[in-house]
Amino acid sequence: NFTYCPETGLAKGNEHSAFAGWAFPFPGVFLKEEFISKDEESEIVELMDRDDWKPSQSGRKKQDYGPKVNFKKQRLKAGSFTGLPSFSKKIVAQMKACPALSGFLPVEQCNLDYMPERGSAIDPHFDDWWLWGERLVSLNLLSKTVLSMSCDSEDSIQLFPTFSKENGELSPPGSFTQTSACKNSGEEGINCVLSPRLVPSKEVTVAIHLPERSLVALYGDARYKWKHAIYRKHIEHRRICVTFRELSAEFSAGGRHEKLGKELLEIALSFQGRPV
Repeated sequence: NFTYCPETGLAKGNEHSAFAGWAFPFPGVFLKEEFISKDEESEIVELMDRDDWKPSQSGRKKQDYGPKVNFKKQRLKAGSFTGLPSFSKKIVAQMKACPALSGFLPVEQCNLDYMPERGSAIDPHFDDWWLWGERLVSLNLLSKTVLSMSCDSEDSIQLFPTFSKENGELSPPGSFTQTSACKNSGEEGINCVLSPRLVPSKEVTVAIHLPERSLVALYGDARYKWKHAIYRKHIEHRRICVTFRELSAEFSAGGRHEKLGKELLEIALSFQGRPV
């Protein structure tokens, strides 16, 4: 019932919902449209399709480039991991130009193939945070989709009314206040008090629209407080998601498993890998 606005960082109430005219800050999302060109996209997908796609859950198929992990027992080893694929070297290099991805060093890549005919989807979930670090980065290929965010927290979300002078629609102010200018009985320019509105987090969903060839990164609250999902209704054509993950602090410099993390990163960034 809310839609994320990349320009403002706000989750805006959908026009025909009970939350039209209300918004709240939704931090922890970086979205870059047209991250790669149409030609680059075609080349990447062609190279992917030369390798086998293995059946995965919920009507998806996958290709994994990463270490062998047992999340339940928290065990990790290189296994047959030989690195990220060669075509990802350029993608990773381009990420360095994005301020939100400064210092991002992917240790794992997962390609997921979604098709409407297979009912492809993925239920609301958190990605593991024992092994995977702060930022989750995904490149959306072949068709647009919607990343649906939901929250199980017992907290409430404070919504704020925001209006523009032109048409009364949302226009985020520099900072939210208890009082907002509003139109009152057809008279413009009259100030009236519009109290912020509290709603349970569990009742709120936020749609992040992902255009074809866009790159999205989740971090902070969007990574650790909000679950993400892709629903069947948002898979209209074949869609490939390329997700990159970095190491958690435990496997990074100064962490308990720093040595193993360094070894895995060296393998990953050799860009000589085949799907494991």
